[in-house]
Order: sequence, then structure tokens, then C-alpha cells
Amino acid sequence: MQIELLSNSIDKHKYLKELGVDSGGIAIMAAKATYYTIYIRDLHVGGANILKQDALSVGADLAVPRGTVMARIPHVNCILIATARQLKTLSTKELAQPFGLKEVAKNLQEILKVRRPCKVEVMGIINANDDSFFSASRFNGTNALQAIEQMIDDGADIIDIGAVSSAPNSLHVSKDEELARVRPIFEAIKKAKLYNKIKFSIDSYEPEVIACALKSGFEIVNDITGLANNEVSSLCASNNATAVIMHMQGTPQTMQNQPQYENILSDIYSFFEQRVAKAESLGVKKITLDVGIGFGKTLEHNLMLIKHLEHFLTLKKPLLVGVSRKSMIDKISPSLPHERLGATLALNLEAAKNGASIIRVHDVKEHVQALRVQAALNTI
Repeated sequence: MQIELLSNSIDKHKYLKELGVDSGGIAIMAAKATYYTIYIRDLHVGGANILKQDALSVGADLAVPRGTVMARIPHVNCILIATARQLKTLSTKELAQPFGLKEVAKNLQEILKVRRPCKVEVMGIINANDDSFFSASRFNGTNALQAIEQMIDDGADIIDIGAVSSAPNSLHVSKDEELARVRPIFEAIKKAKLYNKIKFSIDSYEPEVIACALKSGFEIVNDITGLANNEVSSLCASNNATAVIMHMQGTPQTMQNQPQYENILSDIYSFFEQRVAKAESLGVKKITLDVGIGFGKTLEHNLMLIKHLEHFLTLKKPLLVGVSRKSMIDKISPSLPHERLGATLALNLEAAKNGASIIRVHDVKEHVQALRVQAALNTI
């Protein structure tokens, strides 16, 4: 006899099928083997006591503060630990309960509907400016075209082109100067007939620059202001372009001046809800969300967002993560931008594991290889 301890990340359906379990049993057992840990904040103490008992009755559990059973304080934070099967039962049961549990039940049902992306796309970075924090990403003219073609050969799914640095304390650039930097690249791409080979994204929030890019053949608008300008939403809508809504606290000039949040996950979630609703009301049909790593966040904020990226999957939009070679790495392991590839790979693989659909990177070849290895591990 042999006993093997299997990883929690295995493909449970595959193992059960190989074992010869019937199809109905596979669905039941796979649900029992999938665990959720859910943080519920500010729940009415009466609701917490009901949920605690209901959780225990189905084999799950709810962690609550000491004294909850005595209702010493009106609202409490708690942590629900349950399998998918238990969560499904609870999400139905709590719909009939008071004290805010109906809302909890609806949220549990949304969590059960979450599906991770089947494939993670790699977005290569092309900077047409001379002040990008990573000098090796700066290209112009012929050099830009060569870099784009190399990224395509290396397996990139998307190329993101920008001409204005958004690093902390970066200088403002006029829209005329921005256009002057990107137009030659647009023309070179068109001449090389690359628009039918790969998707192109414009990293800008200036309507004139965006309009020029979309007219040239770009399909994605990567807006660090999160569609603050309605004109950008209108351009995305009229061109059926994908809009990337990024979260940023403040501006590039102010964003790192002691950023603070009541709750980083809840605050950004609410921001996305508001911006998505506004964009959709203006006709935008395709939306991707970017939590904005490094844009008005501390190191702890950034790590929290990557670790808990799955929280945002209930918004039912693809998630983009841009962490490549950023200064948060220097705070963990002192290094210059050109020394941060290893850490970038670690962070992006964690983001992919936690639900990212797109990773925005300087090093396409290395990330394509790393993702292939990760995908192979996930099939075992």
C-alpha cells in the first residue's frame, strides 16, 4: 500500500475521472474538494450568529470575534470557510434569513459563478518616450518596429504602445508631443502589415491620441485614469474597442504621497463598479479591469491586490496586471529596474494563478515560457 498527499491545486476532475468515479460522483466530490475562505465585513451580529449555526449544520464554519454570541457589538467581521458544495447550500439557505444575510447569500452565489481565464495573454510594452523608468523599454521609429516584431516572434498576444511616462513624479507631456511620438510607429506598423497578426493597445488618456490609434487599427485603449474623460468612453464605444479601466489614487505627480484606503479591496471594487456602470451607459461593450499596481499604493497594498486578485473576478470582467520591474520589487529585494526580471516573473505567475487574464510585461519571451510551464503543471 502507498499513500500520497496530493496538492490542493491539482485538477480534481481529472484525478476522479482516472479513478473511475461516475460522472455524478465526480461533480459532487470535486465540489467537496474545493475550499473557499471568504472575509465578510460589518455583518449584523444577529446575522453572524445565524450564519455560524447554519455553517456548522452543513459542515462548514464561520470564524467570529469573541463575544459575538452575546451580541456585545452590533456589527462584526467574520471569515467563512466552506467547500463549494457547502457554499452552494448556504447561499440558498441564507436567502430567507434577516440581518443582511440575503445580501450575503447573493454574494456567495456570485462567488460560485466565478470562472478563471483559460489562457493568460501576454501584453508587451513599447514606450515611445525617453523617460520611462526602464530604459530597455524605450523605442522609436525603426527600433520600435523591430521590437514589436521581436515580441510577436516571442509569443506576445498584445502590444501596448505609449508615449508618456506614468511613473511617480513624471513630467506632463502635451497631446501634440504625444502624437508626434506615436504617429511614426502607427505608420510603421501599418506599412509592415502587423495589424492582422496581433492586437495593439494604446496606452493613453488623450482623446486625440486615442482617436488616431483607433483609426490606425488599434483595438484596445489602456487608460490609466480609468475612463475619467467621457470622450474616451465614447471613442471606445464608437470603435467597438476594449477599454482598460485602471485604478489610480491621485495623479502620477501625487499618487505616492502617503496613499491611504479604508479597505484596499473594497475601495477599488467600488471604484470599478462605478466606472464600469458609467462606461456601459456610454456604450462601451468590452471592458478589462486593472487594479493599478504602484498607482497610489504602498508595498502592502500592492501585495494585497496581487494575492487577492480573485476578489475582483466577481465583477465578471477580464483582469489586467502591470507589475513588470516596478519599484515595489526594490522595497522587497533592493535592485535596479534591469535587475528585477526574476521578481517580476514570480509576481506575474502569482497574478496568473489568482485570476489575471492579461499580464503587461517588458520581457515577453520569458513570460510566455513561464506561463507555458505553469499551464503544464496545472494539467497534472
